[in-house]
Amino acid sequence: MTTTTPASSATPTSPAAPATPARTVSPEARSAGQARPGAILTIVLLGYFMAIVDVAIVNVALPTIRSSLHSSGAGLQLSVSGYSISYAVLIVTGARLGDLWGHARLFRAGLILFTLASLACGLAPNTAALVGFRLLQGAGSAAMVPQVLSLIQRTFEGQARLKAMSIYTAVISGGAVVGQVLGGVIINANLFHSTWRLCFLVNVPVGIAVLIASLRVLPKDRGEPGRGLDPVGVAILTPTVLALIVPLVMGHDEHWPLWGWILLGASAVGLVLFVLAESRIGRRGGSPIIPGRVLRHEGFALSVGTLWLCMILMMGLMFSITLHLQGALGFSALGSGLAFAPQAAAVFLVAMNWRKLPQHLYVYEVVFGFLLLAASLGGIALVLHHGGSGGLARWVLMTVFGFGLGLSFSPLMALMLSRVPVQDAADASGVIATLMQIGQVTGVATIGSLFLNLDTGTLASSAHAVTVVCLVSGGLAVLGALVAVRIPALPRV
Repeated sequence: MTTTTPASSATPTSPAAPATPARTVSPEARSAGQARPGAILTIVLLGYFMAIVDVAIVNVALPTIRSSLHSSGAGLQLSVSGYSISYAVLIVTGARLGDLWGHARLFRAGLILFTLASLACGLAPNTAALVGFRLLQGAGSAAMVPQVLSLIQRTFEGQARLKAMSIYTAVISGGAVVGQVLGGVIINANLFHSTWRLCFLVNVPVGIAVLIASLRVLPKDRGEPGRGLDPVGVAILTPTVLALIVPLVMGHDEHWPLWGWILLGASAVGLVLFVLAESRIGRRGGSPIIPGRVLRHEGFALSVGTLWLCMILMMGLMFSITLHLQGALGFSALGSGLAFAPQAAAVFLVAMNWRKLPQHLYVYEVVFGFLLLAASLGGIALVLHHGGSGGLARWVLMTVFGFGLGLSFSPLMALMLSRVPVQDAADASGVIATLMQIGQVTGVATIGSLFLNLDTGTLASSAHAVTVVCLVSGGLAVLGALVAVRIPALPRV
């Protein structure tokens, strides 16, 4: 780890800039007449939180959806994965559209689509309709979510931006846990005999409230002149991401068929073509959908790769431990959700306090966080491998895991965005959001598939499977620490 002072860190948009440590609102936000940055942050994070919670709620509701709609295995799977597929495929395009049409405007458009699709999902008469509306939900998230980071980048500066990013990371890590707990509460309550439908309908009043508030709070931006959509880049990237995501989300249940491996190979070819096309567009003075300069910002590519590992660890472990607790140990949906409460509490505590160290030590926090993840995963493997619930030890270890997750995630986001100027905020947001989504899907597809392949339906096999998963995940955490140690540190101030 070397402490460097890149040219871009001297820009007024960088949180690392020593010349503007006390600013809380960026010049862009002030010129737009925004005097309530806290209200802006609250609105955009509420929308994002709703999208994250929705995914976890649906996972908890799957058994009742199956019995209510008489869904086949494939239909049930698509009702979950359809959201992830459309979200991952469209999110980079959503980021660029925010630049073209205005981030606040596209946030509201995505919120409206997500809310209407949630209403349609809650009223869906059959599985086919539910799958279609879930695709629309994913499209709404793809329009809404990239604008969150872009609006944070454009609204805050200096330490205020770091604080906003801390709350952002707490929302991401806490939303999945809240979703599982809320899903369990809704299913168990069965209000109005709605069974699973209220899991979607609960988004409607929240979405309407956020929309009304956003009309008063968010800036009146109208996009940036001179930015193009890059139809060639979109035409290559969309099927490339689709070819990657579809086999990952459907591969295990379909027993990894030949078509899945063909699509994965095609995604690699598509990635090469995309890089070549984007480079050519950039050389000709066009507006590539992922400008090469974004990836060339110091430490950005390494930080994104480390974030991808972090998301694989978080989602793969949550998926596997949830299956072990519910399937082998007989936990209820609410009980398994509450099992992750210590993790969420620890992440929140870290998210609110990690900035107390000097900024040149942020990268060391990331490394230490990954090492904590590795240690806690080894401990979880030890307490679960005999087939018990782990008792108090599991709660303590999940708390340590949460501290490690918070330390590896929150400072990492600051390191990623610290040197990205405002004009590249939307493109950087699209890259980050896409890699986060692909990381989540990859975690379930790889670590989750490892668990499912080892679990034969008995307590002993499930305990063995979760032990192996924890040990493999611990190895990935060590790898994350080795990658993070190469991220350039921020300069001393």
